[in-house]
Amino acid sequence: MRILIIEDDSQTASYLCKGLNESGHSVDHSADGQDGLFMAMENDYDAIVVDRMLPKLDGLSVIKALRAANKRTPVLILSALGEVDDRVQGLRAGSDDYLVKPFAFSELEARLDALNRRLDTDSTETLLQVGDLQIDLLSREVRRHGRVLDLQPRELRLLEYLMRHAGQVVTRTMLLENVWDYHFDPQTNVIDVHISRLRGKIDKDFEKPLLHTIRGSGYCLRATN
Repeated sequence: MRILIIEDDSQTASYLCKGLNESGHSVDHSADGQDGLFMAMENDYDAIVVDRMLPKLDGLSVIKALRAANKRTPVLILSALGEVDDRVQGLRAGSDDYLVKPFAFSELEARLDALNRRLDTDSTETLLQVGDLQIDLLSREVRRHGRVLDLQPRELRLLEYLMRHAGQVVTRTMLLENVWDYHFDPQTNVIDVHISRLRGKIDKDFEKPLLHTIRGSGYCLRATN
């Protein structure tokens, strides 16, 4: 999952980012509500974790602004304010869940997983397909022409991003920001290496290639006639 953490306490933020990154998630962090709202509006996240007491713009105002803009991203409030009235206010503001500090990281991660499953269930889209290539979004299983393909976690994230943008040219910058969570070009061949590995798994033993290199622009996943 790609997760946004809006938390002004540096120790808590560091703990969350480290733990979620180690679990294989891509994490962005903002230390104030105003910047966090901007990031949430400008990017596509699978979940947002937000504190209530934030500089510049409080957490409830962030959530209300997101819902007013018709942003459906699941939001988990993480707050030291744990009375019943506090939790009710958070849920009525538009959050999907509420976890009180201090908290166990395992519970937070389980709640985020539950929110992500709920979003998948609510959506009619539980399967991505390009030609005879499929990703089951619930089981995370990849198949081509009925054959199960063994992909590493990063390859799976790369393929999912390409499939969500099927038929479009995906640039190096788009991949760095959305698959590797880099907001700068590290000047390495990391993308070329993973594209090569992914192509070897989804195209090598099949008649028609799906993953195409667009010279000077990027890559495109599309089925050919």
